Amino acid sequence: MKRRTAREKALQALFQIDVSKAEPAAAIEHVLENGQGDEYLTRLVNGTVQNRDKIDETIKKHLEKWTLERLANVDRNLLRMAVFELIYCRDEVPANVVLDEAIEIAKIYGDEQSSRFINGVLSKVKDSL
Repeated sequence: MKRRTAREKALQALFQIDVSKAEPAAAIEHVLENGQGDEYLTRLVNGTVQNRDKIDETIKKHLEKWTLERLANVDRNLLRMAVFELIYCRDEVPANVVLDEAIEIAKIYGDEQSSRFINGVLSKVKDSL
């Protein structure tokens, strides 16, 4: 599985976990639709869930005039996943790749403002690390 696909599937799983309180393993299984699993997908989902408090605190520091709870579900979970990658995968994935991927995924799954919003918040997070 390509990393882009793993990120998209991870976003879908994180969305399910956030909205319906699904267990990570069940959410991953659901988004794979009986397809082959992927180590990076599992790492993104489990890592984001396990480190959510730290990730949310990091995001909150860089939101202007917004609260985490007011964000669209897609945007909130995409930010969480990307911040996980920025903090915990920095030896493996360059920060600019994380930002580019998050922006492109936001264009697909978010609304028309999502990609600019995601870019702005993640740029601030990246600069603070």
